[in-house]
Parts: sequence; C-alpha cells; structure tokens
Amino acid sequence: MKNLNIKDIAKISGYAVSTVSRVINNHPDVKDETREKILKIIEKYNYIPNNSARNLKRSESKNIGVLVKGIFNPFFSKMVQSIEERIAEEGYTMVLHYNDENSDDIEAAVELIKEKKLRGLVCLGGNFDEFDESQLIGLKTPIVLTSTNIVEKSKSKKKFSSVIIENEKAAFKAVDYLCRLLGHKKIGIITTGAGDRSIGQLRFKGYKKALKQNNIDYNEEFLEIGEYTFESAYKAMNRLLDKDLGVTAVFVTSDIMAIGASKAILSRGLKIPDNISVMGFDGIEYAKYFHPSITTVKQPQEEMGNKSIEILFGLIKREKKHQHIILETELIERESCKKIL
Repeated sequence: MKNLNIKDIAKISGYAVSTVSRVINNHPDVKDETREKILKIIEKYNYIPNNSARNLKRSESKNIGVLVKGIFNPFFSKMVQSIEERIAEEGYTMVLHYNDENSDDIEAAVELIKEKKLRGLVCLGGNFDEFDESQLIGLKTPIVLTSTNIVEKSKSKKKFSSVIIENEKAAFKAVDYLCRLLGHKKIGIITTGAGDRSIGQLRFKGYKKALKQNNIDYNEEFLEIGEYTFESAYKAMNRLLDKDLGVTAVFVTSDIMAIGASKAILSRGLKIPDNISVMGFDGIEYAKYFHPSITTVKQPQEEMGNKSIEILFGLIKREKKHQHIILETELIERESCKKIL
C-alpha cells in the first residue's frame, strides 16, 4: 500500500482535511467522538504525519493567519475554505480573524502577527495602499495581500506579495457593456465612500471612465454611497429611486450590495430588467440564485485563494521570493440586464 497522506485520511474518515489536521496537532476544538474515529483510522493505516511542520523547532508557531476585511462579506468564503485546506495539508493551523470596516487594516495585520506568533499571513481585502516598509521591519513574517489595492510604485512591494485583479479595468468592462452593447445612458452607481480608499474607489473610477468613453457626462446625482451589506445598499437604492432621475440601469460595486439594491427595486413594484437593469461585481453564489439572477463581474475566488497560499508557503519554505500576481475577471451575463432601444 502507498504511503497515505492527510488527504487520504480525510477521505477515509469522511471528515475535512482541516479537522484531521486539528486531531493530529492535538487541538482542543474537536469533538471527542470525531477525534476517536480519526485516531482509529490513523492507527489502522499506520499513518505517520510527514509535513514541513515536522522540521520546525518545537518553540516555533505553526499558525498561519487569515485576516478578512468585513464581517458580513461572503465573497471571501470560498477563498477561506481553499486556504484552510492547504494550510491543514502542510500541517499548520489557520488563525482566522475578521476586521470590521472601521478598523485600520495595517495595524490589525501587524498586531495579529505579533499576538499569534504567525509564521505567515494572508490578508483578504482591506486598505493596504499606505503600507510602510518600516512597519514590516523586524516582523520577518511573509505577508500576501489578496483582493486589495496595491500601489504600483510602492517601495514596499519587495516586502510583501499580492494576488489581485485590475478593479478599475473590470468595472470599466461592466459599465461599457451596459453603455455600448445594451444602449443605457442613465446609469446609476452604488459604491462605497471615500473611506474605502482601495477597491470601491477603483471601481468608481472604472464607471466614470466607461461613461466618458461612451460620450456620457458623469452626473453626481446618479451616485449613492453604501457599505458592503444588503441593508445599506437597499437604502442607497431607495435614495437613488427617490430622485426620480429616469435611471435605466445601475452598477453596484459588489454582489451583496447588488442584491440589496435589487430588493429595493422590486419592493417598489418595478421589474428587473424591464424597468431597471442591475449589474453586480464579484461573482458570489447568492447572485446566481437570486431572482432574477444578477449579471456580474466574476472574480476567480478559488484561484485567488490557492495562489495566495501557494505563494505564502513558498516564502515560508524559502523556495520563492515575493510575487505580485494579477488574475483575469469574467463578465457573466444573466437575467438582470437587458438591451434598450
């Protein structure tokens, strides 16, 4: 019989790789019944854990941090799942921390590294455009920034890695689709405010750029500000509708917000897309199963998660240097947008 790995033990036992990893590493947050079943399988197949953590000194932490921006953002759920599985395969433990919208992301990252003695950190979302090299000196902890804004000319880019999309370009593609291919001229936008210095602002720039490209003047009246929640976008859409601007389409800079905005439209007796077309952004499952299903810009979530953790372990094992990866997005046409005359 071949030497079994942790994935094989997980498959035989019927439990997740992360659960098997917690049993192997003797973590307390596992039910006694589960622990007993997994240990019996390990004994039966004479499984001997063989991973990079075995080569670490006993005093070194085996914790990998994952810092997620926003408590209510399901966009990162697939990423977290793929990251946790890979972390477990390597014999490490994931430390998951959610950072609320009003907290300083850089401070939170540095604090988490120090408090949990992390071997590496993946940051999902957040504002890191002012990452100062001096904040990283002395940490000696690899950091990968995923789905956030990276300043192109940042001197600190040699001190961290990133896995991102081109948000401005992707937003331009979405709004250009509404203008050029579907014929919309009165296009509202619901995005985050000035406090979101990264993703929201880049998508807003893409919106304005697409309008200009299609000879449509930007009108501030068509802008409403929200947060990454259903309720916030629901209220923002109602404010936009109250202005009675004759909007025929709305670009919403996240799918969660697009669902909230759609609910506001439908609750007024209006129809999507007959009265108003809705364009989202992210490609989360909720948008696919909402009725009508929402046209959106899909980010490669699982690929982003896998690439992030691949880079991180390459850095931990000193097999790779810092990298900055840009992944492509895809416009997914669904039921919420229609062509107008």
